Amino acid sequence: MKIIGLTGNSGAGKSTVCEILKKKYQVAVIDADQVAKQLTQETSAYLEDIVKQFGDEIINEEGKLNRKRLADLIYNNHQKREALNQITFIHVVEEIKRQIEAINKDKVVVIDAPLLFESGLDKLCDATIGVFARSTTKLERICRRDKIDETIAKKRIAIQLQDEYLKQQVDYIIQNDSTVEQLEEKIKNLPIFS
Repeated sequence: MKIIGLTGNSGAGKSTVCEILKKKYQVAVIDADQVAKQLTQETSAYLEDIVKQFGDEIINEEGKLNRKRLADLIYNNHQKREALNQITFIHVVEEIKRQIEAINKDKVVVIDAPLLFESGLDKLCDATIGVFARSTTKLERICRRDKIDETIAKKRIAIQLQDEYLKQQVDYIIQNDSTVEQLEEKIKNLPIFS
């Protein structure tokens, strides 16, 4: 089994890269954000730890995590964001390891994780790829995808890791400011997929 770590900031195009990898290269993709969401859909140790840290007010009437309330808390407070990250790293990394164990050993596995290095998931990987885009491109994509205005999107971008830091950490870089066809060509030219 080959494990590839994929990282990059919001709006860079990681999801598009993952779609291409699934369709053209039949890789198994594990999306860390989706794993985190799934773990909060039911009563779990992860959800319990989040409630312990942030209080009952982040649970809605149906007993589910109020994602918007939690986002409002962490986007404006570095310490609270770090506290959530530490809880997330424990539970999500454990679940990702469990999912990797269940995948056919002949498969290539891609772990899509914005916080690949901070979570320690990079240590599971044989290689890492960073997906990058210009600030204006990311801003446009985030506004369109999340249906939010530029002010909110700029705040989200501002709290993320700097591209320069990520570029120094990853093994391969994909610059994703153009068409899907050009992106496919860039992926094809990576030694790990050619």
